[in-house]
Amino acid sequence: MKAIVNFSAGKGNVELQDVPIPKIGPNDVLMEVKAVGVCGSDLHMYHDSQGFEVKRPVILGHEFSGVVADVGKDVKNIKIGDRVVSETPSYVCETCIYCRTGEYNLCPERKGFGVLEDGAMAQYVKTRESIIHRIPSDVSYEKAALTEPACVAYNAVAYHSEIKPGDHVVIFGPGPIGLMCVQIAKLYSPASLTVVGIEADMNRLKLAKDFGADHIINASKQNVVQEIMQLGDGFGPNLVLDAVGNSTTLRQSIEVVRPGGQITKIGWGPAPVGFSLDPLIQKAARLQGSFSHNYPMWEKVLLLMEQGKIDPLPMAKVYPIEDWEDAFKEMDSLSQAKSIILPNS
Repeated sequence: MKAIVNFSAGKGNVELQDVPIPKIGPNDVLMEVKAVGVCGSDLHMYHDSQGFEVKRPVILGHEFSGVVADVGKDVKNIKIGDRVVSETPSYVCETCIYCRTGEYNLCPERKGFGVLEDGAMAQYVKTRESIIHRIPSDVSYEKAALTEPACVAYNAVAYHSEIKPGDHVVIFGPGPIGLMCVQIAKLYSPASLTVVGIEADMNRLKLAKDFGADHIINASKQNVVQEIMQLGDGFGPNLVLDAVGNSTTLRQSIEVVRPGGQITKIGWGPAPVGFSLDPLIQKAARLQGSFSHNYPMWEKVLLLMEQGKIDPLPMAKVYPIEDWEDAFKEMDSLSQAKSIILPNS
């Protein structure tokens, strides 16, 4: 089968290869991949700039949907021909306190598709029955492939953040996660929702407006802190969502967050902070991390997609697997927010 493989360490060491179709065990499901999203982490691995462990060679991709091609002998609730989407942990221990309480996204033994085990930028992928969800009939494979980034945003906004109707909300970063945070936050009827980006983000900032943002700020040309503090009552946002991950946006988040407010940090960054966190104490503000997602969140996000209350597809462009380099490079250039690859087109 055709697969996009990160074959060794080093910048640009990714290529389309012919590899064997995965063999499945008794509790596994073999999916024929219909659509797979390109994540920022895939681009980091392409550039070998990731800040996490990678097991190479590895097939990239962890945002995927498809149809069940085969099932293991102990699989009970999924059958061949089902339209499905899979979560991202290819392995969890199933015995630690986090696995036993449904928070397996925090399992210390967790292995993710496309990083520590082969992923879904291929014609077929092996996954587990326990992390499979059926796709609603009127949700396309392309849209379903973006369930994962939508769930990251859902976890950050709906689960880890305190947000109420009438709140002032600011989102740093108009990437796929930030854009989905816009759609999820709009479900709470904020009084004001602002998205901050840079000049290179202008296409994505326009998408943020389409997705419901009331204001956009170009950090390359505007004073971010000053612009944010002019909105609302002047005390700053109730909630700041940092979907960038560098020290600059964290510092700005701390500067603008309202006393008693909250910053939810979603974006990763390898650089040290390099400044004092004492203003968080003075403001009695909360700094909350948010990582990944779990089974109930996937069910809720798929339902919201089915009902048309969220729709990630307008931020995406679709490519056949042979054009994977274009998919990577055009997303990397920030000319678009999201690329979707079709391995079996």
